[in-house]
Parts: sequence; structure tokens; C-alpha cells
Amino acid sequence: MANDTDFIEARPAYGFIHQDSNFSEQKVLGREELARSYYLMAKVQYDKSDFDKAERNFLKSLEMADSPKDIYTIFKAHGFLIRIASERLEDLKAQKYIEESDKLIEQISTTLGSLTAEYFYNVGVVKTYRGEFKEARENYLLAYNKSKEENDPELLSKCILALGISFYNSKNYDVALDYLHQLNQLLKIIKKSYLCGSMFFFTAKIYSDLGHYDQALNYLRKSMAHLQEKKCWNMIGYIYLARGTVYKRMGDYDRAQLFYELALESIDQSLFKRLAGLIKSEIEDVNDSNVDLYLDKSNRKVVEKILGTIDFKHRFVLLEILFLLAKNSGQYYDKDKLAKEIWKDEYNPLIHDKLIYTSISRLRKLIEPKNGSGEKRKYIIRGKDGYTFNPLARIRFHVEDTVTINQSIANIEISSPV
Repeated sequence: MANDTDFIEARPAYGFIHQDSNFSEQKVLGREELARSYYLMAKVQYDKSDFDKAERNFLKSLEMADSPKDIYTIFKAHGFLIRIASERLEDLKAQKYIEESDKLIEQISTTLGSLTAEYFYNVGVVKTYRGEFKEARENYLLAYNKSKEENDPELLSKCILALGISFYNSKNYDVALDYLHQLNQLLKIIKKSYLCGSMFFFTAKIYSDLGHYDQALNYLRKSMAHLQEKKCWNMIGYIYLARGTVYKRMGDYDRAQLFYELALESIDQSLFKRLAGLIKSEIEDVNDSNVDLYLDKSNRKVVEKILGTIDFKHRFVLLEILFLLAKNSGQYYDKDKLAKEIWKDEYNPLIHDKLIYTSISRLRKLIEPKNGSGEKRKYIIRGKDGYTFNPLARIRFHVEDTVTINQSIANIEISSPV
């Protein structure tokens, strides 16, 4: 027991003893205080990514806690246990804790004299666990309004962050940013580094989705600084992953690869199985030495093995031709098919002959490097039946970075508050 608790020892004849190194006296702890001590210690271990010890001490907290007196401590311990199980991809264990949390909510509603902001917030948390996002948001809004009435700034800050995350997940970015900016003002008063780190992290994700990459990187740096100040390591891998994703969207695949590798090196893969899976998917997406062409249509970028990154930002027609041929390599497209597929028009030689020839010629100049003898390595081949993409060329299509690992609780964010 001493290894797990460090400062708590059990003495059956005299109760539970708390030894404080700053004082000579010993304080007898009751079950409620002991449950709280285990819980607080587990939280620190969770922040430090020591999930094994954190799980053991959260469970000890549950053993010592009395219901309904310690009902919110019990509920919060379940929340952390769900996150640990989610990160480890232990779905059955997570679902068990989610069901127990659901029962706790029912118990709270029958034992409380009145429904407080904390109650509605916790209902929102459970609804989020269950993937019931609309109902979760409704409860967060109730908690948000009641926490202002109850003058509880810490709970209010959690409600605001939860609402910001909720609107971010529904891609309602303007409203999400409004809540996060509101939270920024509140956190200048109550000083919560972990919430600041989470707030900046989600602000960065919004700006990344909106294509404001410099702002996204700036907020990720702020997030890292606040979490380092708190010595909170469980989000560091996610921040590196997010930075890599920003650079990938910018078309800087080398730097993206660097941050993905940093993310993987920063975590214990046996504990962060969910995160490790996400990182490995991204690494596989952007890095393959055997690939001749990497095609990223969403960001209008193409990476050629020799030429490097080619920007198609203002070359819409050329990109459409490239993707049509590449997705159907070996299949010939004559002028009639190209006119219909690319220009959505019936083939007219007076209009389309020169248009097709010029477009194919420009595309070849962009993507086909010259070899040592001055000849071009052909990606686009011309035959009597039209044009085709060389089926021997090794290509990879960009995978959208909405990659998820196969689990039923993928909506649990380790960075969101409990």
C-alpha cells in the first residue's frame, strides 16, 4: 500500500493516518477524507500519464467513498476511469464504467433536494459518453446558466469548455470560438492551467479546420506552455499530433512527419493505444519511400518523389484531370469522355481538342520530372483511345485526418474536463 499512496497508511485499531512531512503530529483521516486523498493523488498520476497507478487509486477512492455523501467524487472517479479505458482501447471496461455513471446520475436525481449546476453538468458528461451529443449540449447549457446563478466560476469554466468542444464537434466554429474566447477571459481570473491548455488546444483545432494555420500553430504553442507549467504530460502527444496535422494541411509533409514521430516518441504506446493508432495512421498516410506520387485533393497538393510538393491551388481543372486518371489507372479516357467528366459538356472538337491537349501538356510539365537522359518518366500515357494513368506508377491518396480507431467510445477526449 505504501508504494501506491506514499503518505497514507492504514491502522485498523486507530483509523486511517495521514502523515504530513511539514508537521510532527498525525491526523486521523475518516473514510470521506481518505477517499478524497486517493482521488486527488490519482488525478496527479493521471496528469503525469501514470495510468496504472491512477487507475488503482481511483478504484481505492471508490472503495472508500460513501454514497450519496461522496456521490460527485464517485462520479468524477468514474469519469477518469472511462478516459483511461478509452485511451487503452478497453471498450468493455469503459462501457461498464459508463453504465455505472448512468446509474449514479439516477441516484443523484433522487437524493438531491434540488438539481444544481453540477448535476446538469454531470448529466451532460454521461450523455457525451453515450454519444448523445444534442442532449449533452442541452444539459451543458442548463449547467452553464445555473453555475452563473450559483456563482461557481470553476464549474462555469468547465461548462464553457464543454460547450465549446460540443460546438466544435458539430463544426459550428463561430459559436465554439465565442465560448472559448469567453472562457479565456474567465481563466484570466481563476487561473486554471489545465483548462487553459485544453482551451488553447481546441481553439487551435478550430483554426486548423478553418485553414488559419499560423493561428492554429500559435495556439498549440500556448497550449503546450500551459500544460508544461502544470507539469501535465497526458496531452503532450495529442499536441504534437495536432501540430503534425496542421503542417500536413499546409502541404509541409516533412515537418508533419517530424511532429508525428515526436508524438509517437513522447508516449508509452502500451498506455496510449488510441493515440498511438491515430499517429501511426497519419505516419502511414504521409510517408512511404516507395510511393511515386502522393495525391492530396482536399489541400490541393501533390508530392512527387523527385520534384517534391506541387501546389495545385489555382489549377482546378488540372487537378480534376489528374485525379480522374489516377483513380482509374490503366483505363483510357478519350476526348469524348474527358469533355463529359471534366467539363460536363458534350465533346466539340472546335472547343475541346485544343483545351484537352493544352491541359494534359501543362499537367505533364507539372508532375513528370526529367531523368538523366532528358526523357520524361511518364505518369500520363497517350494511346489511340485517349489518355490513361500509368498502372505501374506507385501512388497514394491522402486519407482525410478524421481517422478514428475502431472503438465505441471514440468521442471521449482526454483533454476535456471531468
